[in-house]
Parts: sequence; C-alpha cells; structure tokens
Amino acid sequence: MENIVKLAQIIIALSVAFVWVFRFDNVVKEFKQFELSDLMRSFVGAAKVSLATLLVVGIWYSTLVLIPAVLMGLFMVGAQYFHFKISNPFIKHLPSLILLILCTFIALSSAQLI
Repeated sequence: MENIVKLAQIIIALSVAFVWVFRFDNVVKEFKQFELSDLMRSFVGAAKVSLATLLVVGIWYSTLVLIPAVLMGLFMVGAQYFHFKISNPFIKHLPSLILLILCTFIALSSAQLI
C-alpha cells in the first residue's frame, strides 16, 4: 500500500508540473474562461507547484504529506466547481477529478484511515 501512495504522490506532482510548466497556455485560457484574474492564476500556480513539491518530499518525510494532499484536493474541488460553472463537458472535468481522487486516497492513507 505504501508504494501505491508514493506512486500517487509522484503522479500528482508530475501532472501539476506538466500542466503548469508545459501547458501553461491552456491554463491561461481556462482562467480567462473561469473569469479569474491573472493574480489568482499566479497564486493558484505557485500554491500547486509548492504543494506538489511537498508531496514529492513527503516520499522521504511522510509527516509532510497529509496537509499538502488535503490542500491540493481542495484546489481540485475548486477546479471541479469552475468546470461545472462554465458547463464544460465531462472530459474537461476528468483530470482534476482523477487528481482529487488521488489526493483523497493519499490523505486518507496518510491519516491512517485506510
């Protein structure tokens, strides 16, 4: 189980890095569709990259995992809200939904509830 949790941490971190570094043009488009400011986009990006970094560090220091997993999960709940708000098709909801499920799994595992 521990290896699956670590794999989930790596998947989340790589996904965040991929989206916020290599697909940043899509992020800009989405935040415009969501009618959110550039400042909000910068805040969300910095927070997600920081949380993703803490999830990777949490591979070696497990005490660092619970809070970043919960906070990242809250960002994914926010992403779901905004996708619903602008009536995006389900395929647009899927990446953040998968990451939300992974964050929930990591948080529950870190809190030793599963």
